[in-house]
Amino acid sequence: MQVTICGNAQELGRAAAALTANIINEQIAAKGKARLVLSTGASQFETLEALVKMDIEWEKVEMFHLDEYVGLSDRHPASFRKYLKERFVDQVPIEKVHYVNGEEDIKGHIEMLSREIAKEPIDLALIGIGENGHIAFNDPPADFDTTEAYIVVNLDENCKKQQVGEGWFASVDDVPRQAISMTVHQIMQSKVIISSVPHQAKARAIRAFFENEVTRDVPATILKTHPNYTLFLDTHSASLVDQPELRGER
Repeated sequence: MQVTICGNAQELGRAAAALTANIINEQIAAKGKARLVLSTGASQFETLEALVKMDIEWEKVEMFHLDEYVGLSDRHPASFRKYLKERFVDQVPIEKVHYVNGEEDIKGHIEMLSREIAKEPIDLALIGIGENGHIAFNDPPADFDTTEAYIVVNLDENCKKQQVGEGWFASVDDVPRQAISMTVHQIMQSKVIISSVPHQAKARAIRAFFENEVTRDVPATILKTHPNYTLFLDTHSASLVDQPELRGER
């Protein structure tokens, strides 16, 4: 695991985007294409803003969406499809995009996504870490055992509160109860994983990430076992962690 601490969210976004671009370009040079997983949420704003400005042959990139609420229209301000369309897909000449859609026949849609993602390995996944330690919508205690690619999950109260706190919904009651999420197993199959985790709101989650061994109660801890994982923090998200822990000294 590599950990980089940046001065602020903007610096973090530029650094994470630069590493992402390097990896994508290496894959395109080696095999003519790259497969990418993107996450969403307020913590990814700066990374995506910098990423769309990078020199990448986007027409050679295939993108998979990480998660989406069940029953939410893509016109709703909180829709992650809307988020990705506006902040990424409409900004670059990418053609192969696989959205998670919670409005369709959910079983059939999950089966289709699962077939598509299984065709070839994912080269790179950009995976955020939630305030409750979740990755995608795998809230604690997360399912570490399923080998499915996507599943329907129930959102816990802390996850819902984060969505309200970030301004996506007016109240906890407005947040959908369920979402379609890429599983922990599928995330961990990615060749490379990068996490962009800025802002003070994530400080407790990052402290839990470093203080705990791998546990379903802090789902992000499993990322520490990945062979090629980079975690980008800013001074705010890293503020509750002792420096020896950030250097891997326990």
